[in-house]
Parts: sequence; C-alpha cells; structure tokens
Amino acid sequence: MPASGVSAAALAARLSALGLPTRMEEHHQHTSVEAEVPDALSAESWREVLDVLAEADRFGLLATSLNGRTLWAVVRKTVPTTGEVGGPGHQR
Repeated sequence: MPASGVSAAALAARLSALGLPTRMEEHHQHTSVEAEVPDALSAESWREVLDVLAEADRFGLLATSLNGRTLWAVVRKTVPTTGEVGGPGHQR
C-alpha cells in the first residue's frame, strides 16, 4: 500500500474508533476517506473528529437532506522528485 494509503488507513481507523462508519478509496493521485456522521454527535466528538481530519491534505463535509452528513478527507500521493511533476496533461 502506498504511503498515502497508510496515512488514509490511519485516518479511517481513528474515525472508526470515534464511532463513524468509514470507507476508503484509492485514486490516481490520492487516497480518499469518507465517514458517515450520525445526527447525534457531541461537541467533544466533533473536536476529536476535526483533530483527526487536520492530518489530511484536504477535508470537508457534504450535508444533504436526502443522504445525511458525510465527511471526506484526501491524502495526496507522493509527488515525483524528478521528471515532469505535473504529468503530460498538467497546465502551467
């Protein structure tokens, strides 16, 4: 598993330990973690969740009336140290 996958797995494990059901997905440039947020999450639990998410490269909250609330976090994969960093399709 790439380093981003290990970091994302650690995030997912910590969120799960706080009682949030999580799922992970590998992508080309990052690993993502999603967690369902229950309606009755205490202020203290929110602070703990935000402490966990602060270790991600990006994170956010998607809230809809149909699907409830889902936290997402992204851990980027390592950027190459040589060659064309942005790849052939990267705009400069």
